[in-house]
Amino acid sequence: MLLVLLVAWAALGLAASIGWLAPVGWRYAGAALAVMALIDLLRLRRQSLPQIERSVPDTWPIGIERPVTLAFEARQRQRLDVYDLHPTGWRVHGLPRRLDLREGESTRFDYHLRAHERGDFVFDGTHLRLHSPWRLWRELRTAGEPQPVRVFPNFAPLAKFAMFSAEQASRLVGAHLKRRRGEGTDFHQMREYRVGDSLRQIDWKATARSHKLISREYQDERNQQLVLLLDTGRRLLARDDLDDADGMAHFDHVLDAALVVAYLALRQGDAVGLLAAGGDSTWVPPRRGAGAIEGLLRGSYALQPSAVATDFLAAATELSLRQRRRSLVMLVTNLRDEDMDDLLAAVQLLRKRHLVCVASLREVALDRTLAREVHDLPDAIRAGATAQYLQQRSAAHETLRNHGVMVLDVTCDQLAASLVERYLAVKRDGLL
Repeated sequence: MLLVLLVAWAALGLAASIGWLAPVGWRYAGAALAVMALIDLLRLRRQSLPQIERSVPDTWPIGIERPVTLAFEARQRQRLDVYDLHPTGWRVHGLPRRLDLREGESTRFDYHLRAHERGDFVFDGTHLRLHSPWRLWRELRTAGEPQPVRVFPNFAPLAKFAMFSAEQASRLVGAHLKRRRGEGTDFHQMREYRVGDSLRQIDWKATARSHKLISREYQDERNQQLVLLLDTGRRLLARDDLDDADGMAHFDHVLDAALVVAYLALRQGDAVGLLAAGGDSTWVPPRRGAGAIEGLLRGSYALQPSAVATDFLAAATELSLRQRRRSLVMLVTNLRDEDMDDLLAAVQLLRKRHLVCVASLREVALDRTLAREVHDLPDAIRAGATAQYLQQRSAAHETLRNHGVMVLDVTCDQLAASLVERYLAVKRDGLL
């Protein structure tokens, strides 16, 4: 508005210069404009900031859009533009906003944010652009206090699994279970005889008391140990969708899948631990019980992969020193043939005490390239190079299998189900 008035005053000056207006009139108009602008500026400077309260959850799941509520308690009538200083890079909908506040009244609105990275972040306050009463001036101020927030892996699947049994939850993630009735080492329950039960399962004393055949049912052994060994090196920086800046890196998928299998293992009565190595590192000792999943979340939510080569032998040595009891060790990485010497030495060290499973992530782009039709020489070269790479990858996996290591060759979408399947197969076959 002040700019418009200055342009109008300049037009009056032009009129005065050609004799259409007396110069004294132009001077009086300028003086009046200056006085009005000064008064409006002083009134703007005297404006007090409204009291602001932000409602935001302390923990935030990655990749999930959540609402943030801003509440304003006005001390006077004022107009302002609002932009909340959310963590940099988060996708936002509903900002900025213009508000007309009235004295003594509360005003609130919601906007939506989506985090694309895990870790610790801070809301640095709220930017307020104040408008002077006559709209001649605007002033930018920052209000509110910094507010920390932690971005966790997406724990919505874990909350969903809590409503189901371990077997039902396993099926929800896509694991194909093969049940074998009456086998296992831990007694589970007594029940009526079913066709197919062996004679060894029949409890003859209970049968005599009830006058009908009663079988003992056993379950897989409980209180075993599962350790998740996660690669945080350069291999896990890859993304399947390079065009989507908000797409999750492979390590985010790895962490989500690890938490799913950990949750189901805890439901089975086992203890679960986690070791991250390569970039960021951490060690969460194996624990049992419902509270153990919270420890895993808090110990791993800020982990990030780094552009460094992972020393698998050093990670295996650290795990061997920390974890003395025999465990199922699930190593999740993206295996290359150049990693084989180091990885083979690592798994041979681990196999002296533990049962080892290596899950090797496969980029979706490889499958898409092979499925694409070949029309010209560049297409043929690309397809041939991809086939050769996959052949080398398959040979590396076969080398591990020849040394008694279980190997999973899966994409990110298949990882959680494959880990759960293999964990349950180990339990069912009594390999631990």
